[in-house]
Amino acid sequence: MSTPLRAIARELDDTVLDDLLTARPTVLALGEPTHGIAAFPLLRNDILAHLVERGFRSVVLETDYFAASIVDDYVTGAALDLDTVLATGFSHGFGAVPGNRELVEWLREHNSGSAPRDQVRFRGFDAPTEYAFAPSPRRALSFVIDYLSASVPDLDALLGDDGDWTNEAAMYDPAASIGGSDRARALRIIADDVASELRRAAPALRAADPSRHDLALAHARTALGLLRYHAAMASPSPDRMGTLFSLRAEMMADNLLAIVAQESSPSLVFAHNQILQRTHGEATWASAGALIALGLGERYVVVTTDADPSSEAGTFQHALATATTRRALFPTPALRAALPRSIRAGRPILPGHLPLDPADLEASDAVVFVAGTDGKRHQYW
Repeated sequence: MSTPLRAIARELDDTVLDDLLTARPTVLALGEPTHGIAAFPLLRNDILAHLVERGFRSVVLETDYFAASIVDDYVTGAALDLDTVLATGFSHGFGAVPGNRELVEWLREHNSGSAPRDQVRFRGFDAPTEYAFAPSPRRALSFVIDYLSASVPDLDALLGDDGDWTNEAAMYDPAASIGGSDRARALRIIADDVASELRRAAPALRAADPSRHDLALAHARTALGLLRYHAAMASPSPDRMGTLFSLRAEMMADNLLAIVAQESSPSLVFAHNQILQRTHGEATWASAGALIALGLGERYVVVTTDADPSSEAGTFQHALATATTRRALFPTPALRAALPRSIRAGRPILPGHLPLDPADLEASDAVVFVAGTDGKRHQYW
């Protein structure tokens, strides 16, 4: 098995990366199989440095769309404290993940000596949700209402206390969620109305200030997305969690497609493999990658990654490991042809690690296997 894989394995270097760009992707999506293992963000940093030489001008991470603006301000020269930027500009605690401090420092240094058109911007495409809760729609909805100079009677009363929305019990108990209340239903109608007004007023508003109009659009879709998310949290449906995952995927895809529409250069996107893959195993809902691919087609190129320092013989990970010296790229069409049908995915190397499954290879264009890692996770939460 290792002989044919060694024949198709390509040790990752500039030539291999350039070959990925022959399709002229708008988005090169790089996945990781779990969060917190240093090898994957460090791989991303190395790839980004090369892509910037090839004209890429933004890096987009699995972090809150709005919080990422703090990081972008810093890397484009704002006088901010780096530790504060890492703590507030990354959601999910990802500012503490190894490789992210190095990324932010590299971007700031690169941009300090670059003309504005050559600066590399930092973006986030995640929804403002966390693992155990979703926030109030107050900030997003209020921004759009203020932007439109609209008047919404009783808005504060309908929104109530933010703690009503961030109740962590609601993630596991639909009855604890505010999402099915009369207040939440009224807010969904208001959010839909202001989003409609924003679209109808777009010609004049966009002409006056395109950037601020883009920001208003982002807040409008976030308000609607959060209210849908809270409604799903209140549902006793047996597929409740699947619906929540799909709503987050929808918000992520909408955010990334909006970023792509605003950028004039290609972007490197970095997130979990299962977010970026074009399909999501046996899930009944579409991944963010599937929704993004629907919008971008062949301009969306996906590279998934994996590692296993002690892989078991007979597994997909062991086959990749025996063909890899440090970091090797395997084009998925050739990889699928070389693997026996009986091969199976390996075991997780730690909780939360989702090993690549050979059955899912059609969901990506290439696989990078990382041999030079101990597989240990840095505790970032």
